[in-house]
Amino acid sequence: MAGRILQADVDEVKARTNIADIIGERVALKSAGVGAMKGLCPFHDERSPSFNVRPQAGFYHCFGCGESGDVYSFLRAMDHVSFTEAVERLAGRIGYTLHYEDGGAAPQSTGRARMYAANAAAAEFFRAQLAGAEAEAGRRFLGERGFDAGAAAHFGVGYAPKGWSNLRDALHAQGFTDEELSTVGLVSQGQRGVYDRFRGRLVWPIRDVTSQVIGFGARKLYDDDQGPKYLNTPETPVYRKSQVLYGLDLAKRDISRDHRVVVVEGYTDVMACHLAGITTAIASCGTAFGADHITVLRRVMGDDTASGEVVFTFDPDAAGQKAALRAFADEKRFAAQTYVAVAPEGLDPCDLRLQRGDGAVRALMDTKVPMFEFVIDQRLAGFALGTVEGRAGALRAAAPIVADIRDPSLRPGYVRVLARRLGLEIGEVRAAVERAARQGGGDPRSERPAAPAPEDPNGEAPPQLRVSIATLPRTPDVALERDALMGILQFGHRLDPALLHRALALPFRHPALDAVRTSVAAVPDLSRPGWAADAVSAVREPYRSLAAELLTTDFPALTDEAASTSTASLARRLVVRAVEQEKSELLGAIQRVAPDSTEGRTIRMRLRELDAERQRLTADE
Repeated sequence: MAGRILQADVDEVKARTNIADIIGERVALKSAGVGAMKGLCPFHDERSPSFNVRPQAGFYHCFGCGESGDVYSFLRAMDHVSFTEAVERLAGRIGYTLHYEDGGAAPQSTGRARMYAANAAAAEFFRAQLAGAEAEAGRRFLGERGFDAGAAAHFGVGYAPKGWSNLRDALHAQGFTDEELSTVGLVSQGQRGVYDRFRGRLVWPIRDVTSQVIGFGARKLYDDDQGPKYLNTPETPVYRKSQVLYGLDLAKRDISRDHRVVVVEGYTDVMACHLAGITTAIASCGTAFGADHITVLRRVMGDDTASGEVVFTFDPDAAGQKAALRAFADEKRFAAQTYVAVAPEGLDPCDLRLQRGDGAVRALMDTKVPMFEFVIDQRLAGFALGTVEGRAGALRAAAPIVADIRDPSLRPGYVRVLARRLGLEIGEVRAAVERAARQGGGDPRSERPAAPAPEDPNGEAPPQLRVSIATLPRTPDVALERDALMGILQFGHRLDPALLHRALALPFRHPALDAVRTSVAAVPDLSRPGWAADAVSAVREPYRSLAAELLTTDFPALTDEAASTSTASLARRLVVRAVEQEKSELLGAIQRVAPDSTEGRTIRMRLRELDAERQRLTADE
């Protein structure tokens, strides 16, 4: 049995891995000062970004929920893998060969890593089957919808043979057990035993945001297939349909760059959009687009302003209208503006591309209308607007929609839109909207800032409270210690070691900051990659979160060089403060001894040394 991974390899893999690349696969990160990046927290839902990443230190911290750690802790929290699996996954990404204690070989993958491996093997099996003679029906299905072999390969489309155990037998040969295949939903248990879940169907692999295969969607091809038109992977430890978005692995880069996403209804619609040039298209898998999907998308989009766009495509039939109203119910969760695009003659993007070409699919985005306007029209459709009673009922039905618009600058415009639709005076419609706003109790989407944690005048914090930068007293001494620690944690590797060790050897006056200082001072080598993250992890509670904030907070400087210069100045000020304190104590002591005594002469000599040292330190400022 293999031993633990050698610590040297654990450190080397972390040093070679850019944490921003790993986190950036799930969260849209943007620059947030010197050496820092920021995005929406993947650990809790938030409207504005409070999740900070410092790539050089290999560390992240959320100022909203307090989650923090290194690249290993991020993978463990997001993917629920063990520490060993996290190290092995990152080593595989960079092609690094791990070594284990006692010279043991790498252990067999277990847990979630094994599930991903089974799904990946199944995806490759299905893809290879699409080229076989039996898959003619699948190739014809794709061809009739305008997709050639290149398109199928790009999206990894495959074919599941008709037999009961083709996939099972193939994966058995690769060492997978029935239990493993059942766990990921590749086989089912029936009265006659275990059999393939997908048979005689065209198969789309469904990947997560990191491009790992987590499940499949399969389309019926044959009339004698008694199953549903589309059959998806059931809920598994790695596949949660409420959080899965088909095509996100391909679309995430452009979604993050453009802050725009197009939500369509099926696999072929995603394919059609991407091939037509709308590379931000995604679709839900086997369930309605909902709140959890929005949470995933917002993080990828970097959805923290109203400048982004979310475009929904719906069929104009009753089902499409119902889907639109369902999406409208969650519209408030986006900071971006939301729109609806309905293709002419009720065509979905796949049929639109097939009948009218790629240009028509791209033009569909030009016909989008704001979600509010679309929903207003849907509400008005059920009323006889030619009658007084019909207009009054329509106004009562539509006024709450306008009242619920989160951007107050947009409401007057929609009051005019509604007035035109109803043929009513603007004043009458405005009054109805204001009544609806009062009855609704205000905008439920507005966020109230959390009250600051109570501050202890002595600087100590009860263990149950999270100490943060915001809770520190606002005094000159605390400001100096706070800023110095912030600079040292972020840029200490660029400072003169002698000055740095001199400053860190001095006790701090605030107990929370002194706890952080003690941990940083204990680091033997500040040039080693990842030292700052390790120092933060070693800080005793309840001060560890404060240390994480100091490491990830934006340092007030425009460049690395300016930040290093500023940090060096702060370190010298700490030393000067200690020099001045010692001088003050000696001036008091000299009053209590005889001037010509040995002790008096020693004190005067030390005072001259302190004056000279202070002059040297301040001369560098």
